[in-house]
Amino acid sequence: MMSILRGVACGLWIAGLFAQAAAQTPDATLRSTPDTVIWGYLAADLPPALTIKSGQTVKIDTVSHQGLTSKDDPATFFGTAGIPPDQVLQDAKDIYSMVGRVKGLSAHVLTGPLYVEGAARGDMLEVRIKKFDLRVPYGVNNSGPHTGVLGNLLTVPAPKIIKLDIARNVALFSPDIEVPLAPFMGIMAVAPPRDVLMVSSRPPSRWGGNMDFNKLTAGSTLYLPVFNPGAQFFTGDSHAVQGDGEINGTAIEASLTATLQFIVHKGEGRAMKWPRAEDAANYYTMGMDVDLDTAMREAVRETVDFLRERFGLSAPDAYALASIGVDFRVAEAVDSVQVIYGMIPKKLFKKNPNYWAAR
Repeated sequence: MMSILRGVACGLWIAGLFAQAAAQTPDATLRSTPDTVIWGYLAADLPPALTIKSGQTVKIDTVSHQGLTSKDDPATFFGTAGIPPDQVLQDAKDIYSMVGRVKGLSAHVLTGPLYVEGAARGDMLEVRIKKFDLRVPYGVNNSGPHTGVLGNLLTVPAPKIIKLDIARNVALFSPDIEVPLAPFMGIMAVAPPRDVLMVSSRPPSRWGGNMDFNKLTAGSTLYLPVFNPGAQFFTGDSHAVQGDGEINGTAIEASLTATLQFIVHKGEGRAMKWPRAEDAANYYTMGMDVDLDTAMREAVRETVDFLRERFGLSAPDAYALASIGVDFRVAEAVDSVQVIYGMIPKKLFKKNPNYWAAR
């Protein structure tokens, strides 16, 4: 009898493993090719690179713009740091030679748009960040004159190609310095409203974009208001690791593959002014503006509104709790429009909804 029970238990355990593996298998893959990327801008109503249903998971390849914006081709650029040609993505070589960069806009290479069936203006798009995979064992931090918070610090360009020890999950900054990796996408966005037309991918806004928000690692969730049919999602500007502020203008920029799940919430984006985010430990509110003080006020207002809506606090209590229990930090201070976020610990509340529970 015991052997039968053991056999049943083993069978259930194996079935559970198969079910878990199946749940993690993406429903689709979106490659980064000259036909599925745009360079330097966001726009509405571009032809779909992929169409999916709400609830589906997609594995999305991205290519860093570093190595594509210099006078040299990617193989030559990375070869100066001893990167062998076979470690330079063919995607990067193809995009460099075949995709036009819009003059006067930005440098980011974005994969998309991905259309989610049923998404419409006024909805909210939930993006569950399942996994990141590094596509190459190196990345670039690139600064120079007129860039970053201290624009007058440097007098010549200073690109630094940094090798990554993927097995140990660290960046080899120098022989004496190793930085733990924490991959995330610098840009995740839906298409802007039609009245905005084409916008540079550099400044973030209501639709997300270049937020450089380093808490959007695997296991986190981003919430975006939807402005167009299908939501029209883009991602790129992939980072291996970045500190809050991104103060010299770049992270360790490295090509990633992101595995993301997309869920549409009907009508829940109408009242959203800015994107929001969440992970197992915290809720995140955001505020954006060209002026950092105004961005701070926007983030505080979002935090107070969130506490009132989600937990039923009065305005005085929400304001007090935001001062007592919430940290406000600079996500990025270098992309024209700057981003402040509030980090609201879930442990403050005795009751929180189950994270990533089925809806």
